[in-house]
Amino acid sequence: MPPSIASSSSVTVQLEKVASHAEEGSLPPGHDDSALPKDKEKVEQAVENVEDDWENDPENARNWSFGKKWTAVSVVSLYTFCSPLASSMMAPGLEEYLPALLALGPLFLAPLSEMYGRTWVLHFGNLFSLAFTLGCAFAPDVGSLIGFRFLAGLSGSAPVACGGGSIGDLFSERDRASAMAVLSLAHSRRFHRADGRDQVGVHRHRLPVCGGCDWHTLAQGNYGPVIRLRRARRSGDVEALRRITEVSSLPENKLAFLLENLTRPMVMLSRSFICFILSLYMAFLYGIYYLFFATFAEFFRVTYGFKPGVGGLAYLGLGIGFILATLFGAKTADQVYKYLADKNGGKGKPEMRIPALFFGSFFVPIGLFWYGWSAQAKIHWIMPIIGSGIFGFGMMSSFLPIQLYLVDAFRFAASATAAASVFRSLLGFAFPLFGQQMFHALGLGGGNSLLAGLAIILGIPFPVWIYYRGEAIRVNSKVQL
Repeated sequence: MPPSIASSSSVTVQLEKVASHAEEGSLPPGHDDSALPKDKEKVEQAVENVEDDWENDPENARNWSFGKKWTAVSVVSLYTFCSPLASSMMAPGLEEYLPALLALGPLFLAPLSEMYGRTWVLHFGNLFSLAFTLGCAFAPDVGSLIGFRFLAGLSGSAPVACGGGSIGDLFSERDRASAMAVLSLAHSRRFHRADGRDQVGVHRHRLPVCGGCDWHTLAQGNYGPVIRLRRARRSGDVEALRRITEVSSLPENKLAFLLENLTRPMVMLSRSFICFILSLYMAFLYGIYYLFFATFAEFFRVTYGFKPGVGGLAYLGLGIGFILATLFGAKTADQVYKYLADKNGGKGKPEMRIPALFFGSFFVPIGLFWYGWSAQAKIHWIMPIIGSGIFGFGMMSSFLPIQLYLVDAFRFAASATAAASVFRSLLGFAFPLFGQQMFHALGLGGGNSLLAGLAIILGIPFPVWIYYRGEAIRVNSKVQL
């Protein structure tokens, strides 16, 4: 059977299945409410024009099987976990070595993934990351180590650049929260430490994990516009290629398109106030998180006598907070979104992610106040750890709705999340540089109270404003993002 006929036949069957689900009042996984017209006549018309119905195409990643989708999520999440792992392992050695800079990579890797698909960006990023990580392991001096770590961070930022976009490719708005929660945990689950000197051990042990990710990365792409464009080119149908190019905004002039894409993340940060303020809040929380990593080792050693063997207990609160927030967010984020969408006549909006952000933002200042003043009072060591756990819960509960909002609200999801990751990485690098001086001047109680006050300003009024005014701002925006 010719490929075009086979494709049409399989998609026709897919449409009939979707129609059957629609009659029963439910939709199959991966389909939005708008995926299938409710009018029977329009359904029949969709079957006749099956090649144009991407929503119900078997090659659409949202129509993959449950197992295939979650295999892809697991691979991207594990790879996301690998790349930043070394930077936090080395956090106690910041006085000797600079942390890996992950800020620059997403600026061009995310746009490239929107031009050529996610798969090859992940493959090449992983291979180069492995090579440069091996260079770190055998670097002869500090200068070489810093150079290799910079390059490893640059190439290793591929999953950070593509992760949010991949989740958007795989899941519809109503069922993507669990996958995004897993990815968010991979971004932040770094409760490991090293003393800053065991470079070979740290980087050698990272190699097999990252290598395993690359071998199992799915060869089949999941970015719809690129898949459709490649399929149209293979078919030789000029008219189909023209239609796909128009619909997917993928012009044939690659040079012009590359320039447009490379500037998009910075355009989003500078010309979309919503993207800017949400990215700023996420970056602020990330900076505090890295400040914890930079100061925990010395504080618990000096104040509570934690030796290197038990020093990892200091990070237990953050880890438990992250895991609890991930489980809670995965369960409730989609429930809240569906409830609000149903109240709105079944139509969901990105702003329906924001109520979950209200909840997470409430715990951030509580955790900072708790940690700061219990640490300053030098009461039992479990109290500062509990405070850091409350902060970790609030941080992760805030990260998830922000990332979901960025993916839901912006057509180029990878560029939106890349813009946020650039901001996040820069503050993650900057906070430890001034944090010690701030704590020396204000004390742990005063310093953390200052951070808590800023968290209240960024995390409460602005999300409320976005919830009520965000849609109007997006609709009236002159920048098409």
